[in-house]
Parts: sequence; C-alpha cells; structure tokens
Amino acid sequence: MKVLVLMNGLRGIAPGQRFRIEQWAKKLEVQGVSFDFVPFETPELRRIMYARGQFVAKVRELLWCTVQRAIRVASIRRKWDVVFLYRELLPLGPPILEQVLGRKKMPIVYDFDDAIFLPNVSDANRQFGFLKWNSKVRTICRLSSHVTVGNAYLKDFAGRFSNRVTVIPSTVDTDAYVPKDNVDIKGVPVIGWSGSFSTVKYLKALEPALKALRKKLDFRLKVIGCDDYAIDGLEVERREWNALSEAQDIRSFDVGIMPLPDDAWTRGKCGMKALLYMSLGVPTIVSPVGMNSEIIKDGENGFLAVSDEEWVEKILAIVADVGLRKKFARAGRSTVEEHYSTRSQIGRLIEIFEDVQTPTRLYS
Repeated sequence: MKVLVLMNGLRGIAPGQRFRIEQWAKKLEVQGVSFDFVPFETPELRRIMYARGQFVAKVRELLWCTVQRAIRVASIRRKWDVVFLYRELLPLGPPILEQVLGRKKMPIVYDFDDAIFLPNVSDANRQFGFLKWNSKVRTICRLSSHVTVGNAYLKDFAGRFSNRVTVIPSTVDTDAYVPKDNVDIKGVPVIGWSGSFSTVKYLKALEPALKALRKKLDFRLKVIGCDDYAIDGLEVERREWNALSEAQDIRSFDVGIMPLPDDAWTRGKCGMKALLYMSLGVPTIVSPVGMNSEIIKDGENGFLAVSDEEWVEKILAIVADVGLRKKFARAGRSTVEEHYSTRSQIGRLIEIFEDVQTPTRLYS
C-alpha cells in the first residue's frame, strides 16, 4: 500500500503531525506500507512565520509555498492508494485545492487534532487573520472518504459533515520514549512545562499560582520551546525545543504541568503534553479541560487542578511525597501504554486505510 501524506509542517518538527501520522508511519512501514510526505512549509517559512514583523517576507514565502502546493496537487495521479490529509492543504483561503483533490476520486483520509474550525490566529500573524477560512473544515470532511480526529469533541463537529469519523488519539511511541530511572528529587525541585511560542500564554495564566508556590517552595521552572519566557522573582531555565533532546529534557522534570483555560478552542486539545510527561515517568498535573479529564484520573495517575490554590497544593503534595511520585509515574506510564501508545492504536489506522480502498465505501 502506498500513502501520500499532505501536511502543513516540515517533517520531524510540527508537534501535531509528529505524534500522529509521522509516528504512525514508522510503525506501518515495517508492515509494508510506504509513505511519501509532502509538507506545505519550507525551512524559510518555518523560520519567519511565527516571528513578529517581516510581513513582506512572509507574504513572499507564503505565495511561493502556495504555488508549489497547487502544482503538486494538480499533478497527483493514481500512483498512491490513499491520500492522508493533515489539517488542510493551505493555511489561508478557501478549500479550492481540496476540491481539486476531491475530483481526482482518490481515497482521502482527513485528520485533524485541534479545533481548527474555530477562529484562532497567533499574535505574530494577526494581519493574516481575515484570510483564515475556518469553514473549510466542514467542506474537507464532506470531500473525504474517512475522517480521523484526536478526541470526541472534534468528532462531534466532524460528524455533522461525515458519517465516517473515527477518534484516534494522539499517541506516544513508548518504544522510543522510555521513562526515567527514578523519581528522586536531587536538589531544587524542577517544575516543567513544554510547549511553544503559541501556547506559552497558557503557562502565563498560571503565573499567580507559581508566584504563590514560590513563597512555600524553592523551585526552578524549566520551560521548553519558548526561549524568551521569564517571570519576575522566579528562577526560569529555558531550553529550545529539539527533537533529539526532547525526551531527556522532559525526564529532568520532577513535576510536569499543563494548565489550560476552559474554552471552545482548548476543548479540542488532545492532551499531548500530559501524554509525553506520563510516558517518561514524570508525575503530572493538568487542568481538567477536554481530553485531559479522560487521560488523568485525579489522584490515581496524576492530578487535576483548577484554582491557583489547587495548583499550589498539588504541586507541594507531589514534591513532598516520594510514594505519590512513584505511584503517578507507574500509573501514568501504564495509562499511555494501554490507551495512548502508537502500538495500541496503529491497527485502527490500517483498518481505515484498507476500508477506504473498498469501492462501495467511497464517495457515498
């Protein structure tokens, strides 16, 4: 079986596709499925897109990438058995290329893991907001042979436009992401967060709790993926995100945190930070929003926290109790292995790939 993957980001960098199709492909390739990955981004677009300013350079590179994408879609032939489309073909504008792709009568598996049908523009790219075409998601759902999504909230939306929707959660390759040897705290406790420039606003919302915690506990905040983050009065260790050091960096956390507000956008989140922490044996605390409430059972495999007081109380509890840290590390890892590992979910994707190639299942 040959699969063409049309995705937004460069391979090995964009987190959503890394923990979905890129990771799944590695497992399926050993079963004889071959993949061709075609990203929209170029390295240059990746470099400038989320930096502030550089409007002319962004427009120029976006136009270049759009032309290349259009040429590629127009030239697609029946060389592949399945087209796997992650999120969208173009980040801006209506679903014209998706309609061109649909007319080629090839099986399309459409995958998304965020509430991309809602308005959401990064602060660095507000000037492009009017070109975002969130309604395209419903069109792509209608055009596709099957839709895969990261959680039930996203399925509820996709199910309004397709009767073939399957939840496949984002997963961790537990063969590659191995838990740390122990949960002993050596020196000053490390409270860790991993994310990006676009999600650091969620960490900033926790700053009052972290400042309150500092009055009761001497700790270091370790932030991965946002190299200019700082909080007055707190020691912050910043690390650039790097695929090669990601697991090692997260293993250095004594407590992993994932704060989120409860809104329409965050309910579409698939809990990837929590899953990474848990897979690596890091005791985890999350906001009970969306998928997080399914992943974490409060007090069993981690903690849920809402108020600033709860965040402070539960971080202190983990730091103070080695038995609790061991319990959360074991139970968290077990949760990922059983329900959110690549190995546990990959069979469902291969069934979908086989199913969409059945003529009676296509274009009905």
